[in-house]
Amino acid sequence: MKLREVSEYKAYLFVHFIHEDKNSPDLEQVYFSVSKDGIKWETLNNKQPVLRSNRGERGVRDPFLIRSPKKNKFFLIGTDLSMYYRKDWEEVQKSGSQHITVWESEDLVHWSDQRLVKVGTETAGCVWAPEAIYDQEAEDFLVFWASRENYGADKQKIYYAKTTDFQGFTKPKLYIERDNDVIDTTIIEENGFYYRFSKDETVKSITVEVSDHLLGEFTPLTTNLSSIVGVEGPACFKLIGEDRWCLLLDHYAVEKRYIPYFTDDLIGAQYTKSEQDMDIPVHSKHGGVLPITVDEYDALVHAYGKTSV
Repeated sequence: MKLREVSEYKAYLFVHFIHEDKNSPDLEQVYFSVSKDGIKWETLNNKQPVLRSNRGERGVRDPFLIRSPKKNKFFLIGTDLSMYYRKDWEEVQKSGSQHITVWESEDLVHWSDQRLVKVGTETAGCVWAPEAIYDQEAEDFLVFWASRENYGADKQKIYYAKTTDFQGFTKPKLYIERDNDVIDTTIIEENGFYYRFSKDETVKSITVEVSDHLLGEFTPLTTNLSSIVGVEGPACFKLIGEDRWCLLLDHYAVEKRYIPYFTDDLIGAQYTKSEQDMDIPVHSKHGGVLPITVDEYDALVHAYGKTSV
């Protein structure tokens, strides 16, 4: 199958969960929002979840969506966790799920049944914020997540496994370990280089690294993002038709909303806060952005309807 050309993408799909003042199990489920410019978003399905977890912890946090480059298929993965039911943050790092939740689709509208797949080690206290990127050299997916080993006694580190179908996974291996706790890693590829964004969970800021190989040595970049604290859930995507990238950061500590930052130089790693705020009808939390075609956009809108601000 011929790989889809980047020029075919004309819109974006943002999968996320939400934060509200009310206490409800519906918040930690999968919501869909779409956009033509990456700034003004419209939330689908009357601001209700498109996908709901009815297995495991009965909640989905940190959903992430990836397109298979060789098959007409999408995989949506997420954290198997509901704080509505679990309540205690310390406890879920010691006795949380060792699974990720997975759905798959051929058209973004019709989805498979939810499945839980164990990826964590036997002593993982949690498996948080799983994401994936296609490894073009190995022709498989690198899936990575944060865990505290020894049932939460260790610091947060990033682990990874490989898969071709999001059903069978290789044994987990250590991917990132630092002096501080590290969570919420996301990776984008541009011109043969991989840019890795992670949250320093101790300092509460974002670090950036670069490598020419997903499993190679990454070089830290000097970035002004290190001065922005109280943020998490980075989501980075290239703006359609531009040599510019948008980095969404969840300012969970104070503003309690996603704020966009832009750069035209990934290696320079200097990001400018958008003059135009992210315009979205819901209080979106940690998620991922996928470029989509006009046909995919239209099919989503037709299936679920839009809710503007």
